[in-house]
Amino acid sequence: MTMNFDFGGYVERRKGGVTGERGEGYAFEGDLKVLRAMRKMKAVEVAVAQTVKLTKSLLSTNLLGTAVKVGPRQFPRVQRIVEECATTLGIPTPQVYIVPNIAQVNAYTFGTDDSATIVVHAAMFEHFDDDELKFVIGHECGHIQNNHVVYLTTLSILQRIASVGAGVLLAPLMLPATAALMSWSRAAEITCDRAGLLCCKSERAATSSFAKLAIGSRKLYGEMDMDVYLEQLAEGRDGVGRVGELQMSHPYLTKRIESLRLFNASALYRGALGLDGGITREELEARTTELIKVL
Repeated sequence: MTMNFDFGGYVERRKGGVTGERGEGYAFEGDLKVLRAMRKMKAVEVAVAQTVKLTKSLLSTNLLGTAVKVGPRQFPRVQRIVEECATTLGIPTPQVYIVPNIAQVNAYTFGTDDSATIVVHAAMFEHFDDDELKFVIGHECGHIQNNHVVYLTTLSILQRIASVGAGVLLAPLMLPATAALMSWSRAAEITCDRAGLLCCKSERAATSSFAKLAIGSRKLYGEMDMDVYLEQLAEGRDGVGRVGELQMSHPYLTKRIESLRLFNASALYRGALGLDGGITREELEARTTELIKVL
């Protein structure tokens, strides 16, 4: 069975305020399942509301003083990539800031779903070409389109609080919210990797982005064999060490690469491009769920 996913129609429905239910869009069903359950947890909802309210303005003000705001007159090439991704996903063009961090390749989103900000480390522009940047920016725009932003912001702040000063003493009280957000975040990353591929439309760009994150060295990129790297996925399935992933907000890169390859081969993604064939939605979600599980 194939599915001709009407991506354009989905985007238009989202613009009209329809958030989508199970199977309606491209989001990983594990993301939707955990998010729905988490919204019923009072501890999580209270943490989300209070954290975002207290920190959004502070973070935005800090960026104005420490980062460079991207716009039509400042880094227009980057602004064009952001606009293209936003148009593809049918969301308002988000504000992007570039922070002067050349040691770490990273990007993240914070704020609310109605007012989200994307932050990109300067190192991204040292390592990534335009198609790879489109995958990364598309991934971040996916968080906005899929109503992830307030939860991402809350998780980031709770992690910072738990790691310093009095927050260490408060960590046990924050554990239910933090654990739930961690579990959801790992699934949400799969959704947004799919969004990134929908934006860049290049498995090469998406895969090379992951390779560059994995190796961190420009000199070694050309020598990296992705198939050999993915053999580490099978090697890491056994042993106590895999439990460490429970403390991570992102799945291991090997899992994300293989999950994205599954999406690229799916009728869901191919249908969004107007193509036939591919593995069914049911098989895609079942194999992805099995792939990213920790225990």
